Amino acid sequence: MDIVGTGFLARSLRPLAGRHPGIVALAAGESRTSGASDVDYAREAALLRDVAKQCAADGQRLLFFSTAATGLYGLAEGPGREDTPVTPASPYGAHKLALEEQLRDSGVDYLILRLAHLVGPHGRHHQLIPTLVRQVRAGEVALHRGAARDLIGVRDMLTITDRLLAAGVRADTVNVASGFAAPVEDIVDHLAHALRLVPRKKYVDTGVGYAISTEKLHALVPHVADLGFDSDYYRRVLNDFIAAGGHA
Repeated sequence: MDIVGTGFLARSLRPLAGRHPGIVALAAGESRTSGASDVDYAREAALLRDVAKQCAADGQRLLFFSTAATGLYGLAEGPGREDTPVTPASPYGAHKLALEEQLRDSGVDYLILRLAHLVGPHGRHHQLIPTLVRQVRAGEVALHRGAARDLIGVRDMLTITDRLLAAGVRADTVNVASGFAAPVEDIVDHLAHALRLVPRKKYVDTGVGYAISTEKLHALVPHVADLGFDSDYYRRVLNDFIAAGGHA
């Protein structure tokens, strides 16, 4: 696998660099779920176009990472599925969906993975868990009432990606998630307990609860059943993050 990018996702994929020849993983582009500009989005679209063109010329498959977060599935009725139309809930979700369509229309061999909130060492400063950890340490956390998020650890994302590529899955879109969305307040409480801190909570009434369907994932990668995805999974992911230093 050739990896395009140098950030959190690209670094997380490095253990697969010696596997899956003929695969190009596009792990670069805009990762901010808010605050990005049209210029930022256009830059990522141009990068995808260039990488797809090169993959087509070289006969390679392009592995593209999209989102399964609230920006895409936040307005879905029931668990967000890959095979049903979705109405993006944010400009970021609309952008990622547009990139998916751009890739499908390009004619290149591809696989699209829609990622839940990826958690692991060296996460970006603006990502959910590093942001919450900073707020807990600062003594005050802004909570969106009713919000829930599906977390997935880096190691499990790697295992799933490895299995999907080994199985030859192509021309498809797959949610990569635990299938369990934890209330953000529970996530904060667990982080605070692990860090032995008691932050103040400031509530905002704009939270979004949602769920991600993992039915297709389980069908394509039966091994997912052994990864321990359950309602307590997010706690183990957070424990691993704290044990690794808990820093962005």
